[in-house]
Amino acid sequence: MTNRQLNLNAFIYPTGHHEASWRHPDSTPERIYDVRYYQDLARTAEAAKLDAAFFADGPALRTEVEYRPDYGLEPITTLVAMATATTHLGLIATASTTYYEPYNLARLFSSLDHISGGRAAWNIVTTATDAAAANFGLTDHPDVQQRYARAREFVDAAVKLWDSWEDDAVVIDKAAGVYADPSKIHRIDVEGEYLSVRGPFNSARSPQGRPVLVQAGSSNDGRDFAAQYAEAIFTAHQRIEDAQAFYGDIKSRATDFGRNPEHVKILPGLSPFIGATEAQAQDLHREFNELTIVEYGLGQLSKMGRIDVTELDLDAPVPAELFAGSGDITDNNNSRRLVFAKIVEREQPTLRQLLHKLAGARGHNVVAGTAVQIADTIEQWFRGGAADGFNIMPPQYPQGLEAFTSSVVPILQERGLFRTEYTGTTLRDHYGLPRPASQYARALDPAGV
Repeated sequence: MTNRQLNLNAFIYPTGHHEASWRHPDSTPERIYDVRYYQDLARTAEAAKLDAAFFADGPALRTEVEYRPDYGLEPITTLVAMATATTHLGLIATASTTYYEPYNLARLFSSLDHISGGRAAWNIVTTATDAAAANFGLTDHPDVQQRYARAREFVDAAVKLWDSWEDDAVVIDKAAGVYADPSKIHRIDVEGEYLSVRGPFNSARSPQGRPVLVQAGSSNDGRDFAAQYAEAIFTAHQRIEDAQAFYGDIKSRATDFGRNPEHVKILPGLSPFIGATEAQAQDLHREFNELTIVEYGLGQLSKMGRIDVTELDLDAPVPAELFAGSGDITDNNNSRRLVFAKIVEREQPTLRQLLHKLAGARGHNVVAGTAVQIADTIEQWFRGGAADGFNIMPPQYPQGLEAFTSSVVPILQERGLFRTEYTGTTLRDHYGLPRPASQYARALDPAGV
């Protein structure tokens, strides 16, 4: 454990994670459809030896676009372009098990893994917003239990597709005229309640064997799903005590599934405002909050918290009873609502203060301070059993990423907490995860040789 190292991702949000980032004088929202912008961000992250760049996504317009840009470019396509501009940086894309089919999504991620030389990861989501249903010819969005049941079948099918070619299936014997050994390419014959996939896959196994599996749900269903399948978990916590409880719960559940808990990386979100002094960092945070648009914040809080706050007095305390019943984390929307409820209970903010609290990162932890103070927070959580690393969520891109990589990362490196050079080439290498063998090879060879 003395050599344990942090894992750090750059969580890409087009202009930055603060909801008013696009309005800042230094922001360039006109570049969010320019792939060179994302390639520049990838180069900055790789120069600092970060583990990966991560894109969230959803198959519907999710923000009040009148007041803030939504995600624009499709993430897997964008990450392919970023792969061509880098050599080591991991590439994590979000894709929904509710609104894809296993075969085509497995092909997309396998292609990303081949093109990047083994740096792909899939952030598995079931899609929480019901706005997506109408975009796919559905009248209703499936409930959470249905979504997770389908997700289990989906991941099982995708993994089997990736495994359906054994590692040595490709022969390339020109003299004999044999490209591949068909005895080492397997139908998967998945027949479930929600999905039917015959297989086999139509391309050879990718460099990582399988892309890294990532998950971001904190509900009860999400935790069980993550403990069973995920190799990295993205989560939101305001306090170290809550993060420690989540960390311990997930590691315990993973152990119950027969997994090595060290192969499940817990990566909370952290949005740093960095200044030469703490006062300067606080001033920077206030500067961004002063650019917020009240109507947008009210809409986001109402939607994510599943409450109506539009008629409340902005400068009166938020009534705690609005969040009654938030302790029941039966779905992912409610898990974020629980984060909001704890803020209201603990800090008793006015509605305006709560909107500012959430403006920086939608319930993820926002820290304003010097580079040393940010590094201290990271180290405290890392050593305190609250995190294996962090999804870094700069309030503004590219400036916030540049500030973090130039000022905080060197401190973490000096403390021996973070690499100074990449020691491998794949994302599995960066995360310290094993390369999985094909399950079909194991079935044919019980010795596992």
